[in-house]
Amino acid sequence: MKKKVKLTLDSEVDEVIDSIRKLLIRVNQLVIFRGVLQDPVVVSLIDCLGGMVTNRLHSTKIFSRVARNYASFFTGLVSEVEFGQESYMGTPWQNHLLNVILHDENLFSRKAERNRMNELGKSLVLQVEEDLARLQELFFLKSEQVTTMFQVLGWEIAWPGWDRFQEKEVASSEASGHLSMKQLLAQTAEWRPLVPELAAFYTQQGAGIFAKFRAFYWKPRLGGGFLQGISIPDPILMDDLVGLEDQKEWMIRNTSYFLAGYPANNILVCGDRGTGKSSSIKALLNHFTHQFLRMVEISRDDLNDLPEVMKVLRERKQFFIIFIDDLSFEEGETKYKTLKTVLEGGLESRPPNVLVYATSNRRHLIREFFSDRNDLRGDEIRVRDTLQEKVSLADRFGIQLVFVALDQRQYLNIVHSMCEKRGLKLPQQDLERRALEWTQFYNVRSGRTARQFTDYLSAELLTGSLEE
Repeated sequence: MKKKVKLTLDSEVDEVIDSIRKLLIRVNQLVIFRGVLQDPVVVSLIDCLGGMVTNRLHSTKIFSRVARNYASFFTGLVSEVEFGQESYMGTPWQNHLLNVILHDENLFSRKAERNRMNELGKSLVLQVEEDLARLQELFFLKSEQVTTMFQVLGWEIAWPGWDRFQEKEVASSEASGHLSMKQLLAQTAEWRPLVPELAAFYTQQGAGIFAKFRAFYWKPRLGGGFLQGISIPDPILMDDLVGLEDQKEWMIRNTSYFLAGYPANNILVCGDRGTGKSSSIKALLNHFTHQFLRMVEISRDDLNDLPEVMKVLRERKQFFIIFIDDLSFEEGETKYKTLKTVLEGGLESRPPNVLVYATSNRRHLIREFFSDRNDLRGDEIRVRDTLQEKVSLADRFGIQLVFVALDQRQYLNIVHSMCEKRGLKLPQQDLERRALEWTQFYNVRSGRTARQFTDYLSAELLTGSLEE
């Protein structure tokens, strides 16, 4: 009788291990979506499962390997659930895999980003169907299967599953094509027929990192820089910028032409400090929320990388604003020449899906001296040529917008607007007196000063420490 029970248990163990082994074989047959296997969480899971089916003996080495990979896998999922900003579809594992699939940059997603479904090769479509079937098997993997594996292997310790988390409500900000596609995949019994819907998703949302993020930093490095996505861009809105109606109208109109495929100009925003130059550019990303607009911030110290940045962006479907903040150059610097070439004048044309919007505290971006005009040093033959070289950079921006310091009434209007949006209630006379006293710390009336005052006033009202 005992022998019969043992044979039954061995059979169950073999069945569980065999099912996991077949899953691993199928997953390793991925072709188009092979990049999914490079995701750190997926790698940890695959390595964990591989270690369990390799050997059933009590091996300390194998046990350590499996435990290490499971820990990486589990903590990766927990971090997304506990600290993530979005709700998830299905289990945390299923949600993670869906995100990896939708953000994978591959032959199919890149092709679908730029072409319609009927323009995709039949062989490519058939292979994507096969890959989706394999990914769906991985999607249906349950935590009980893995914890059961630990038990049948004789590892008698508590291994928590990854399914016991409280589901989050779907935020309104997530009501997008991304969320809709996740819901469709999560609720569909068979993924093979969903190739047209997935292609449409890539067409509408973009492929790879450009489907995941709308704002980026350019990060330089040896051997070639890369774009780093910004998970939470500045939430500044155009309505938050009071008293800049003409400047905002110019920027919105030019950007609208750009997104519609019409000729548009690079923009230079110059003027006094704290007047909203940078904020007005960043607000464009929140103004055109449902379009293909993306923004890439690059430091003026990395301007020599601009040709490389253009190369990365040229072949994409999205429209990009390259944002350069606080642009100016000292005497002897030459990085401005790279910028001049990119803006206008190089043999290679600027990509039609890229514009440059820059801010500066100076109208003329390259520092000049009286000696430049009078040639006091006596060592320059073509003085006028040198002077023209220095002032020509600003001329490469087709639109130049000037932001000036506010008068007292404009400043107080901004303070009133900010307080109204935050629900801060204070007698008008008292509020204005405090706001004007605040400017004495900075000796400037600006939008930045108004925001800083409003921040301080908010804290005082919330803590009840407001003094008369």
